[in-house]
Amino acid sequence: MKSRKAKIIVDIFMFIFVVLSYIRWSGTGGLIFHSVVGTVFTIFVVAHLYLNRKWVVAVTKSIKERKANKKVKRLYIVDVSLMIVWGIAIITGFLAIPSFAFDVEAFGIFGRIHAITVRLGGVLIIIHILQHLGQIRSYFKIKKKATNTNA
Repeated sequence: MKSRKAKIIVDIFMFIFVVLSYIRWSGTGGLIFHSVVGTVFTIFVVAHLYLNRKWVVAVTKSIKERKANKKVKRLYIVDVSLMIVWGIAIITGFLAIPSFAFDVEAFGIFGRIHAITVRLGGVLIIIHILQHLGQIRSYFKIKKKATNTNA
């Protein structure tokens, strides 16, 4: 599979699973659903980072060398913020499971941190998507077939 096609597929599934993770489900079934969806989302995040690793390395290098323009710096700041915030959200999500599943109050702080970081992460995802809107549009442009007018 070509890298561009893989990126599109991963991004679509990542978006679907993050949306599913924001749906409120009640009871134990809801907790299990949210945990599974969050785990699958995490796998897609790792795949997304892997597929975009060359960009991350190149931009990190250009920022360290002070060669990056303002637009690239803004993209990079949002991307690094996304990694940090969603990293915290993912870790605290797993750590909060005992609080929700077994009503263990000692783990409740993780649920509260998780709730804050996923909301912040949602805002950062929207900003990230808006920053890459041109690229996203280019993925879905349909190439017009050249018609031959000479008959």
